[in-house]
Amino acid sequence: MRTIIISVLAILANVSLFARNSINTVLTSIEENNTTLKALRESAEAQKLENNTSIYLSNPEAGFNYLWGNPDDMGNRTDFSVTQTFDIPTLTGMKRRLAGEQNNLIEWQYKAGRMKILSEAKQYCIELIYRNALMNELNIRLEHAETIAAGYKERMYRGDANVLEYNKVRLNLSAVRGEISRIEVERNALTEQLKRLNGGNDISLNDDQFAEDEFPLNFDDWYIQAEEKNPVLAYVKQEVRVRKKQVSLSKAMGLPAFSAGYMSEKVVGQRYQGISVGISIPLWENKNRVKQAKAAARAAESREIDSKQQFYGQLQILYNRASGLKTAADTYRKSLEEANSSDLLKKALDAGEISLLDYILEIGLYYNTVNQALEAERDYQKAYAELSAIEL
Repeated sequence: MRTIIISVLAILANVSLFARNSINTVLTSIEENNTTLKALRESAEAQKLENNTSIYLSNPEAGFNYLWGNPDDMGNRTDFSVTQTFDIPTLTGMKRRLAGEQNNLIEWQYKAGRMKILSEAKQYCIELIYRNALMNELNIRLEHAETIAAGYKERMYRGDANVLEYNKVRLNLSAVRGEISRIEVERNALTEQLKRLNGGNDISLNDDQFAEDEFPLNFDDWYIQAEEKNPVLAYVKQEVRVRKKQVSLSKAMGLPAFSAGYMSEKVVGQRYQGISVGISIPLWENKNRVKQAKAAARAAESREIDSKQQFYGQLQILYNRASGLKTAADTYRKSLEEANSSDLLKKALDAGEISLLDYILEIGLYYNTVNQALEAERDYQKAYAELSAIEL
């Protein structure tokens, strides 16, 4: 007995691991082929390049003048100059460091978009696994219904059953076939959704059992890790860093900018050449820029506080919901293991111990319980997938 139990547990563990790996394979394929993710990545790279375009000094300026003298005996004048402007934020690397922080912000934004798409794909996978399990159950019911229908057809020909009883089993058979057709349509629709997310490439998921993930026992302990992994929270936190550096940059932009260069002047019989220096004092150009940067920083800090509060509350709701659904799914699973009477009902019907009507009512009750158990398991898996989306 102990050997049998160990073998069964090993099989269940392998099934669980296989189911988890199958979903991960689907998500990996979607991450590689999803056109939206490719567009997000290209947009992110373009924005990074845009951020890096403003970290260099302004272009050097060259000038050339050719002036005709009047009267003619004065000769002509030729001027030439090359000037380069230097600003403090560029020289100290402030612009470069800000661009780096902005690039990190873009990367977190991409990760948030990636999580959203993969989370959507995982929800479709869960729905598909649920319908695969339901289809397997319906195929078993179909075999039972066909066997009963064939048996009553023979009994009717022998005179042991009447037409009303035969019509009942035929209706029962039709109901099962209709449900199979409906589930098949839904499975095809889910497969098409996964294909859409997979960049139009065919993808399949034939699993009919869910992986047994370890549900976190303590919400507060689990939340600490979840908060660190969430790309949305990381984005708003990074936004605060960017806004603070923009405040520093705005202050530095209020400092004078300097220029230096070479200049030569040539007239008849004379030539002047040497260095030129200049200073630009930003009296009006940067007006209110520091105030605006500080206001934006305060707004970013407020968004961070609000995002943390909303994230905590939302996850707590999802945690409680997933925990309750897990309890319900476990209860259904245990009840079905202890009270599976479908074979007993079939034997009782064949032996004439119960009537056809009693069989249909009793087996209908059992089938309804099985459907509710599968739905409870699906709902739990979807809730847990939403709760653990940050792990994707």
